[in-house]
Amino acid sequence: MNDLRMVYTARMAHADIKLAPEWKVLLAAEFTAPYFTELAELVRAEYLTHTVFPPPKYIFRALDLVAPSDVAVVILGQDPYHTPGVADGLAFSTGSKNRIPPSLANIFKEIESEFAVPCIQNPDLTRWANQGVLLLNASLSVRSGEANSHALYGWHTFTDAIIKSLSENYSHIVFMLWGTFAGKKEVLIDSHTHLVLKSAHPSPLSAHRGFFGNAHFTRANAYLIKNGKKPIDWR
Repeated sequence: MNDLRMVYTARMAHADIKLAPEWKVLLAAEFTAPYFTELAELVRAEYLTHTVFPPPKYIFRALDLVAPSDVAVVILGQDPYHTPGVADGLAFSTGSKNRIPPSLANIFKEIESEFAVPCIQNPDLTRWANQGVLLLNASLSVRSGEANSHALYGWHTFTDAIIKSLSENYSHIVFMLWGTFAGKKEVLIDSHTHLVLKSAHPSPLSAHRGFFGNAHFTRANAYLIKNGKKPIDWR
């Protein structure tokens, strides 16, 4: 297989990309596919000629923090935050010194409502990732100020493969799909083997149309406990 890390490190703007080793095996066919070669070259060129987020070393951060066998919950975002200093490689997350983004603020409100406990007001969601929550964006990079600007580069093919591979090779994972875009990924998941939770997006524009009150976090924990897994401390 060669050292895949060297391959995509060289391609992705020479970043020191880290990846949990299990992903190398699970996604070996993706990393060596022609579309990924093209994707890597497009993204590399973007980093060399434009301002792109997240920092190159964080492109695969979600996959570095959670090995596939440790995934308990998948939360799917669309693409990284496209404003400077915000994207940290995890969907809905940002650095602890930043303001809490509006969608994440609504996520915290829902958690507080479900569990009747205050959330830690820290937008860095590494604490969730460390418990097996894969915070995956459908696109793993974006040009500054241009939402979805890398959506057609091939990232969706790659992240669809991640979702499908998790569905096919593991069991009893909770997939949280918020909003119309994420909801379409349901076709990639075996709902007999996993729990698929769908609702409106937590954005201020849509949270009141079905995100608030969806009970996704308590339902996720109940499912995990039922299937012999450790619940997530969502605070």
